[in-house]
Amino acid sequence: MAGRGAGLDRLISGRFGALPERPLRLFPRWAGVLLLILTAIACIANATSLQTLDQRLQTQNTARSEEGARVDMDLYRTINARVAAGEEYYAVATDEHRRTKYPTAPFVTVRTPVLAWTTALWDAAGWRAIAILLWVADILAWHAALKTRGSRSERMGAAGLVALFGVVALIPEIATSHEALAGLMISLALALSERFFPAALALAFCASALRLLAVPFLLLWTALAILQKRWSRAMALGAALAVLAIGVVLHANAVAAERLPGDLVSEGWQALIGPALPLYGINLLTILQELPAWIAGPLGVLPLLGWAALGGRMGTLALGWFAGFFLFVALFARLENFYWMGLVVPAYGVGLAFVPRAIVDALSLRETSSDAAATATP
Repeated sequence: MAGRGAGLDRLISGRFGALPERPLRLFPRWAGVLLLILTAIACIANATSLQTLDQRLQTQNTARSEEGARVDMDLYRTINARVAAGEEYYAVATDEHRRTKYPTAPFVTVRTPVLAWTTALWDAAGWRAIAILLWVADILAWHAALKTRGSRSERMGAAGLVALFGVVALIPEIATSHEALAGLMISLALALSERFFPAALALAFCASALRLLAVPFLLLWTALAILQKRWSRAMALGAALAVLAIGVVLHANAVAAERLPGDLVSEGWQALIGPALPLYGINLLTILQELPAWIAGPLGVLPLLGWAALGGRMGTLALGWFAGFFLFVALFARLENFYWMGLVVPAYGVGLAFVPRAIVDALSLRETSSDAAATATP
């Protein structure tokens, strides 16, 4: 038929840098059906892997406990307390790493001093208050961000899902979790990325300074700005990355200056556990952990399908960030690094609001959806 594959042709031959709205409409129907089948398989597989990885982690934690191993939160709580008492951060951090039998090399094994320094200024209670404010701001911002992009049910669903996936903001340990705090900031930055660029950039910068694993979000955002020839944004993002690069060099030198002969070196991050690990991290860090595996499994996978259906600038940035970070964790993280997934919540959960849209678009007849599919965000 003449219309078969027309959407894909438009996607390939369209303007360089155009980001299509509702991209699932641009692919052949067979590809949409295949995507839904693969998603269903992933949902079933995740329900099984959640239980398998949970047993592995429990066994690992029991062994660590018997060896007298220290919990990460205790490590950062002690570091923060000593810095608040007036001690120098890098001397304290490397000393506590040695006491805990944690590596000090490479330098990324030692967190940046941002959390410890700010905790010294406004205490852990201040960070707990900030986390709650970020959580509330995320809820409101996501409802507003979809005003022109989603239906009323999608906007309400997005706000509710942010609230549910962001309950980590309410736990006392939030004040010592670099990843969870950075995730709340990145989620808000994503919601504000189009209408309130300066605020979004400031939030993404703070998140990256707090946890260097958030830097790829800025890199992706910069790449998309260049792709679309949004030069003022690209320059602002590039400037933020340059400042961060200087900070990383200073951080690396400061850690190296405190390193002693005999300090442990990290065993590396090439566990190759696969996609089960990032999904397991999402489960442990959100309200999904309270649900049975047969429900939590699909609910952990489906947001990615939903984000694939949104498109446009925000949808492309979100999908690229989530899919890219999932791939990174799947390839490099060890089982005990599941908490890295705190960087994508609560915004990741918003994708569930777009799942009905994804199913409809994946199964739609391309001949009758050509006008809608041709829309693209330049």
